[in-house]
Amino acid sequence: MTPFEMNNQTFVTEFIFLGFSNHSDLQGLFFLVFLVIYLTTLLGNMLIIIATRVSPALHTPMYFFLSNLSFLDICYTSTTIPVLLVNFFREKKTISYEGCLSQIFFFVTSAGTEGVLLAAMAYDRYVAICRPLQYPVLMSMKVSVCLVAGSWLCGLVNSATHTVLATMLTLCGPNQISHFLCDIPLLLKLACSDTSVNESVLHVASATIGLSPCLFTAGSYTLIISAILRIPSAQGRRKAFSTCASHLTVVVVFFGTANFNYDRPREGYSLDMDILVSVLFCVVTPMLNPIIYSLRNKDVKGALWKLAGKHIL
Repeated sequence: MTPFEMNNQTFVTEFIFLGFSNHSDLQGLFFLVFLVIYLTTLLGNMLIIIATRVSPALHTPMYFFLSNLSFLDICYTSTTIPVLLVNFFREKKTISYEGCLSQIFFFVTSAGTEGVLLAAMAYDRYVAICRPLQYPVLMSMKVSVCLVAGSWLCGLVNSATHTVLATMLTLCGPNQISHFLCDIPLLLKLACSDTSVNESVLHVASATIGLSPCLFTAGSYTLIISAILRIPSAQGRRKAFSTCASHLTVVVVFFGTANFNYDRPREGYSLDMDILVSVLFCVVTPMLNPIIYSLRNKDVKGALWKLAGKHIL
């Protein structure tokens, strides 16, 4: 597009979400379903945070990471679901340009931080099972705080870079987003200026913030499973595996849905399929995390029962 043509375009000041718009008769049902999911996510993750704070048995690096994961999941869903809930009552489902950039910043921050944090949690389980005698030194509270801070730093730097580059795009219309949220790839489709820098940075970020934590986590669990299989007694193997079963389940759900959401071919999929996949990644996964930990982890389950018992009595 020439500079003259760009100057004659109407620049975008708001975006229209097309997600769920082809089911106008189900807006009320969608609202109730997503409201229940959101409240369940908030309640479950807040209970995990409270339990890890008040229970002395959970004052360990593993549960320090878990409380941060729960906080991330609250941020994650609060970035997208409230806007979605409001839009269910609107005939025209819109978000302002500034609101879209804000949503991108917080959404990408939460997703990127969570991927790196899950890798840090995998390292914690590796040290606990493969180097138990060195665990107090290798996973001291200082090291744990540094790993969490590093996870947040990675997420923030990655998100800030994408958001700043997104502000430099020229968006001349159309202003329709075939989704229920704002995301970098969706915004690039609407740009009428050169997006090569944005796409290059996106590929680098996918390798560093997306693929690297996934590979690191997979490598850690390869070593963990190998170490567990070398334990002579069946009871010992069960006990060792139980300490990392919850995290492994969360890892599979998060990276599995993330890869399917971002790495699958875009051709041949309907809007409804795109929405369904994104709902699994952005909405359902944060709700499942506290459920998985409370069902599969005896320490968390015990702390939650004690917390519930105190309030009932």
